This record gives sequence, structure tokens and C-alpha cells, in this order.
Amino acid sequence: QVQLVESGGGLVQAGESLRLSCAASGSIFSFIAMGWYRQAPGKERELVATITSGGSTNYANSVKGRFTISRENAKNAVYLQMSSLKPEDTAVYYCNAKGMYTNYWGQGTQVTVSS
Repeated sequence: QVQLVESGGGLVQAGESLRLSCAASGSIFSFIAMGWYRQAPGKERELVATITSGGSTNYANSVKGRFTISRENAKNAVYLQMSSLKPEDTAVYYCNAKGMYTNYWGQGTQVTVSS
């Protein structure tokens, strides 16, 4: 059984920063990749950022230069440092972990950015 738990969401003003954390438990082997996705009201879930066990990162164009993803492989934890937040960043953010055979998802954490 694998469980992903997100934390760090909240309400901030535009231009401020927020740091999301995701802690994984119950896994035996390291994940191939971990990442963050988000879903805003009325929109489909979209990729925000991913990072492989080797440290290779990928970002959505909308967050490139503002968000930074990092991970601690030994802890199977992933983080998302969000800077220069915009109202359009408002969404539920989901942690994702890719194993060899299965994708795992967290329950989501709400991020709200006021203008």
C-alpha cells in the first residue's frame, strides 16, 4: 500500500510564495518520477512539473521560471516552491508518483491566489 499526502496549500495574495510538500509512505522501491498536477474549477487536470529520480525536471510553460520542483529520493518526498503566484494558479494541486507498474495520487491540496 502506497499513500501520498500533500501539505502546504493555502490562501495567498498575488506575487507571494508558497511551498507544497508531498510525503510518500508504504513504498518498497524508489519511484521512477514524482510530480505535481493541478485542476482548476471547470478545467481539466494539467501537468505542473515533474522530476525523475535522476533529477531531470519538466515544467508547464505557464509556471516555468516561477515554480521549482525538487525531491528527496531517500524519503520519496517531492516539493514545489511556488513564487510570483498569480490568480490563475488557483487550483487543487495533486501529488503524483510513478512506480514501475502503477501511478499513485495524493488527495490534493487547495491553493488560492487572490488578486
